[in-house]
Amino acid sequence: MSELNLEIITPEKPIFKGQVDVITIPGTLGGFQILKNHAPLISSFEIGILKVKKDSDETYYTTAGGTVEVNKNKVLVLADSIEKVDKIDKDRAEQARTRAEERLKRKHEADVDEARANAALNRALNRLNAVKKYSS
Repeated sequence: MSELNLEIITPEKPIFKGQVDVITIPGTLGGFQILKNHAPLISSFEIGILKVKKDSDETYYTTAGGTVEVNKNKVLVLADSIEKVDKIDKDRAEQARTRAEERLKRKHEADVDEARANAALNRALNRLNAVKKYSS
């Protein structure tokens, strides 16, 4: 029986609340797992894949980063943005990738924020890679 309580929320809405066996987080300094009785922890995480496992079911989410807090078998994920891989609109992600690449081609123009364009490209590529790797 799972006794690790997970809650995932974004600034817009709650995404998940329930008991799980393990959570894999794309940490800032490398990925890490949280299991029952994990030591207290506060950490940031980056663009990547967040994996939630309960029994034999695995659910994958793409995330653009955020923070995670672990305390007494309660895990709170505060995500900047997060999306279930099976809900990703591949065409929309492709369009975002194309827009970001076009902005980067014009990075020396005054109206282009290069850091923002790079972040958008990384988010789009993360979403596309997740769909390719984890979609049935």
